[in-house]
Amino acid sequence: MALINSLFSGVSGLRNHQTMIDVIGNNISNVNTVGFKGSRVTFSDTFHQFVRSGVNPTENIGGTSAFQIGLGSKVNSIDRNWTQGSFERTGIITDLALQGPGLFILKADNQIFFSRAGAFRFDSEGKLVNPQNGAVVQGKIANAQGQLPPGNTYTDIKIDKNMRIPALPTTQIKWAGNLSSSSPLTRSERVYFTGNLESDGTFPFIRTSRIYDDFGNEYTLQTTFEQNGVGDYLVSYQILDANGNSVTTGGPINLTFDANGDILTPTNPENVTGPNGINFNIDFSGLRESTATNTVSTVVDNNREANVVIGAVTIFDSLGTSHTMTIKFTKLSNLNWSWTVSVPASSGTLANNSGTITFNSNGTIAGINPSIPQVQFNPTGGADPQIITLDFGEGFNGITQTSVNSVVSAVEQNGTAASTLANLNIDKYGNIIGVFTNGYTRTLAQILVATFANVDGLISVGDNMYQVSANAGNPVVGELGENTATTLESGALETSNVDLAEEFTRMIIAQRGFEANSKIITTSDQMLQVITNLVR
Repeated sequence: MALINSLFSGVSGLRNHQTMIDVIGNNISNVNTVGFKGSRVTFSDTFHQFVRSGVNPTENIGGTSAFQIGLGSKVNSIDRNWTQGSFERTGIITDLALQGPGLFILKADNQIFFSRAGAFRFDSEGKLVNPQNGAVVQGKIANAQGQLPPGNTYTDIKIDKNMRIPALPTTQIKWAGNLSSSSPLTRSERVYFTGNLESDGTFPFIRTSRIYDDFGNEYTLQTTFEQNGVGDYLVSYQILDANGNSVTTGGPINLTFDANGDILTPTNPENVTGPNGINFNIDFSGLRESTATNTVSTVVDNNREANVVIGAVTIFDSLGTSHTMTIKFTKLSNLNWSWTVSVPASSGTLANNSGTITFNSNGTIAGINPSIPQVQFNPTGGADPQIITLDFGEGFNGITQTSVNSVVSAVEQNGTAASTLANLNIDKYGNIIGVFTNGYTRTLAQILVATFANVDGLISVGDNMYQVSANAGNPVVGELGENTATTLESGALETSNVDLAEEFTRMIIAQRGFEANSKIITTSDQMLQVITNLVR
């Protein structure tokens, strides 16, 4: 009977090591399978036969232990190794690798599956699927504003590749930059006449100069010189706008010179005022009179350029047509500037398009007039009128006035042209972000993952997928990130975690174990043969 037991023990060993070889073979076979998790086999002994029971010790004799003979081995467990696999870069956006314990959620034939393999593709209907079996990746779909629904209820990830977004008219522009505190005033302050008046020259003659108002608008100062006689002249002037229309006239101013040609009157500069803050002095003190050639000329503010700070931004109307809006800042006085916005005449007209901005002594905004600058834009081409709010910021986040150079730019405007979906990106939190032809981006969907209290309780159903079984626990569905301790890498795949060196070592161990158990059977057979030969 004992030899029969050894035979069965050997057979159990053969079976168990055959199972071990099967597991090793499956691991090696899947060494290059995406997201594959290797397995291992552990053994335990099986029933034991009592040869003699143990006896408790007494006062007169000691105790004896039980004698048992084992009846072979059995498979104790086949465990899956869930350690993280390394990443292989592919550059394909829909190749996704998980870092952490989460698993993708897939749906096929109304059944839910889980997987670590992220080699996904979009099908003809825009569903994100496992291309091998068509199982659809699950997640959340954003609304038209790019907002994801709350909670963790999942549905098929589906992206319309022909998606279009309508034009969004600009309603807000955020500006930032600096207006230099050391800048001179924008308006012209002094027109200085210099040179010689030819006493026997030809009269009348005209001299012109460029001047600017408080808002940086350019005008032409046209002065006309006439002679009453030697040493006596009359000067009249008019200011012409950009269209050649007269906005201010003045004079005549009487110029007189002494016998040496030095000016006698006027002794003080003549002050000139006009619309939009035109306010400058005409200074004739640089003129002389002689018989020499006429050389009268003007110098405006020592030939400095008018201080105008300009920024521009592209805005959109309700039809998606783009327009260039320009903002112009001009210095009125210390800590006080004007602002004016404009668009080309071909784009439309503006209303409520100017105001002032005042700064504190530390360079931050003290006040804006109007307090909420809102420009009314009436575009051409049939688009709707629109109100555009100008946001100059607050504190040092926005427009400031400090000693550094002047520069102003638009940091954000919320309008877009109509556009189509051009590309997709997937971030580490599983957000699928659409990139549109106008450069606008919008969240379209989010991939969700599941975690388990006991991931070893999942059962493999092939195609790199698992299903819930006894002892796995219910799946905990969540967003990628802190809640699931899982993040995602787009353009990469998680490789198999099978270690070939370890598997080959186990293969040798399994082979030797198989050989040793086969030796038990052959030896027991030889011993039975000897017993059989005793009866001859």
